[in-house]
Amino acid sequence: MAFETTVVLDALTLPECPRWHDGKLWFSDFFTHRVMTVDLDGHAESVVEVPGQPSGLGWLPDGRLLVVSMTDRRLLRLDPQGLVEVADLSDLASFHCNDMVVDLQGRAYIGNFGFDIYTGAAVKLAEIVLLTPQGDARVVADQMAFPNGSVITPGGGTLIVAESAGARLTAFDIQPDGSLSGRRVWAAFDDRGVLEELEQYAGRVGPDGICLDAEGAVWVASPSTGEVLRVREGGEVTHHFEVETLPYACMLGGTHRRMLFVLTAETADPSEALARESGRVEMVEVDVPGAGLP
Repeated sequence: MAFETTVVLDALTLPECPRWHDGKLWFSDFFTHRVMTVDLDGHAESVVEVPGQPSGLGWLPDGRLLVVSMTDRRLLRLDPQGLVEVADLSDLASFHCNDMVVDLQGRAYIGNFGFDIYTGAAVKLAEIVLLTPQGDARVVADQMAFPNGSVITPGGGTLIVAESAGARLTAFDIQPDGSLSGRRVWAAFDDRGVLEELEQYAGRVGPDGICLDAEGAVWVASPSTGEVLRVREGGEVTHHFEVETLPYACMLGGTHRRMLFVLTAETADPSEALARESGRVEMVEVDVPGAGLP
């Protein structure tokens, strides 16, 4: 099938971490520090401002929003009176916290950069932190190459994580207490493994935001190659298409979860993204609906 996206919303900085929730697409616009929503008609609203830069989003069973505060490495909760701290993760996360997925029990799996991507620092491996609704936090996976977008399969049995600096999707079995086991490569896009410097990744798939469909395939946004791919376990790519700029995240939503939202921008550089305001929410209808979390 041919893929031609429609622009739903523009003039953003770097839209990321999309979630379909309560009939709207929720996302974080990194460099305006806003959590926002937009509906299918393009009506946008600002939900809350996060001084430490918002990233991953999720919801507790009681409906309250959880949001990652990146640069101060905290998880926040939006209560009626405003944002409150759930946990300070600075002792567990080796650099800026980033995307996350929240399961049906309200447990949050949170990744982090591992290293300073904005200064050309050497790639360093990072952790996935599990945070329970009771506020207990612990590392449940380490040696991860920039753990980024994550999904949980229907039934809650498997966590799939995009390792942006490893050109792969990695899967874990989720244990009853939230621990992770059975680590394995779910799909590899490149056999060179983790490279030493991020600039060496030009031209190879670097999975960023991901989402899962009802056939068990994963849609992957790859800003390093400017394309969106649909991949099956084992690495078979069934569909791919390019967008006008660079795709950073994707999410299946809409009434029947068959609308693929793609969040794009010309750059992830903070100063350039603020100056250009090239960020967009784009969408295209696909055949297979979304499944699992988020």
